Amino acid sequence: EVQLVQSGGGLVQAGGSLRLSCAASGFTSDDYAIGWFRQVPGKEREFVAAISRIGGWTYYADSVKGRFTISRDNAKNTVYLQIHSLKPEDTADYYCAAGRSVQAMGGGGGIDYWGKGTLVTVSS
Repeated sequence: EVQLVQSGGGLVQAGGSLRLSCAASGFTSDDYAIGWFRQVPGKEREFVAAISRIGGWTYYADSVKGRFTISRDNAKNTVYLQIHSLKPEDTADYYCAAGRSVQAMGGGGGIDYWGKGTLVTVSS
């Protein structure tokens, strides 16, 4: 069974840091580009960041550049999203996804698998 298992969400004060993890099972994570998306209730899911299969290319939404870092450890079949300088507007459900390419995910498409989401709440 193919799964993307997420962990690392929670309640954080503004200005704090958090690391989200996305562990792949049922497939080898380096067969896919991996991305992170987030969604606030009542709004569309938005692209946050993506990393290529081997990890040499990363792409970020403008709103998170400089604060979010995506990385992957293919030996552990895991992708991470390190978040610094959290803001209340970062509060959302965060989803990892496996897809065909960084470019496709940056455009909001090309997703083959989704994680179940993890909630990040940033208090002011």
